[in-house]
Amino acid sequence: MLNRRDFVKSTGLALLTFSLPSCGGATSRGTFLNLLPEEKEIQIGKSYVPYAIEEFDGLYPDGEAKDYVRGVGFSLAKKAERKLPYEFYLVNSSQVNAFALPGGPVMITRGLFLRLNSESELANVLAHELGHINARHHARFLEKQFGLSLLLNIGALLVGNKPYGEALIQFGQIGASLLSLKFSRDQEREADRYGLIYAYRAGYDPMGMIKVFELFKSMEKGGRPPEWLSTHPLPETRIQEARKIIESLKPEGGFISDTQDFQRIKSKLLNTKDSFEEFERGKKAFANKDQRQALLHFQRAIEMYPQNYMARAYTAYILANRGDLAQAEDQSSLALQTMPHVFLTNYIHGYVKFLRRDYRGSLNYLQRANQLIPDHASTHYYLGRDYEALGQVSKAIEHYKAALELSQGKAPWAEDARERLRRM
Repeated sequence: MLNRRDFVKSTGLALLTFSLPSCGGATSRGTFLNLLPEEKEIQIGKSYVPYAIEEFDGLYPDGEAKDYVRGVGFSLAKKAERKLPYEFYLVNSSQVNAFALPGGPVMITRGLFLRLNSESELANVLAHELGHINARHHARFLEKQFGLSLLLNIGALLVGNKPYGEALIQFGQIGASLLSLKFSRDQEREADRYGLIYAYRAGYDPMGMIKVFELFKSMEKGGRPPEWLSTHPLPETRIQEARKIIESLKPEGGFISDTQDFQRIKSKLLNTKDSFEEFERGKKAFANKDQRQALLHFQRAIEMYPQNYMARAYTAYILANRGDLAQAEDQSSLALQTMPHVFLTNYIHGYVKFLRRDYRGSLNYLQRANQLIPDHASTHYYLGRDYEALGQVSKAIEHYKAALELSQGKAPWAEDARERLRRM
């Protein structure tokens, strides 16, 4: 209910010496016809940012950390061939991972950031993900997997007024596929080539990428391979080829290896680590339907770090379901104040307001949530309830139908939605 895995379930569902390929069509493996227009690629990538944020435990709620990651990312993006609306996000998952979406968004997890030792390592990770974008790996996957016709329809859906029915299901399927996309070894080598050169051009030591590879290999040998390896294969031959690329660049020093800024931001993340570990314990208890224990963990997480908006959102949800609506609204309001532009805070605040019978207030926040993630079944159900309470029957019917289709009629509220449709 509260993360991307539940969304998927409810809908029936992550050169100097080299000549860089032109991203207009030619690649290192020959000519490739661009089927998906760049503006649609950008539109699709942006539309799945809210999904990725929820899947990876939200955004890290510290403005300085956010700005720092964006600053490093933009210094690399300036060196990329494709001039796209790049954006960089620090997401809160403890997984050791980084990934990109079509057309510009790049994300790195708090878990990976904490494993890195220098700014050059961070820069090379971000540059590698920029490499996937510039080689159009995501766009090529979408073109092959879903076809141009569906992708253009999805692009139209994103700006439409009534995104219901089969299109919503397809929308969710595309998002689930993007977030679990596995790259081939050839694609990884291509992204390495791009990334190493972007890092080099931006003044970073390209050996930072080798250090990251060595980190991942040591974790793999230790029995806890990073999640990054599940989607980014790392055979020894790839590491050897990356070393050859670096040798060809002939770096002679003067590159950025580390900065005080990196170490300061890493210290911030270390200082909040205990809070997010408590949050993860709470999520496990919540998944096991032990809401009493979950609430204790979430409350401890908030005490350790009041900006932990994810813990506040879950706390609000549990309190609301207990009938403690005043405290629930206090917690959901604080979560929303900390992070006002993500799905979870808007959905939970709208849900609490619905339980308090503030239907207009609920409608406002649930509409925001629906704009961010349009295929979340429960959002449609409670939008239907709000519209019904406000006497807007036709809109209520549309949302009840969408809720039932997206949930395949299996949600706890499904029978109530069917009965309300029969009455209408």
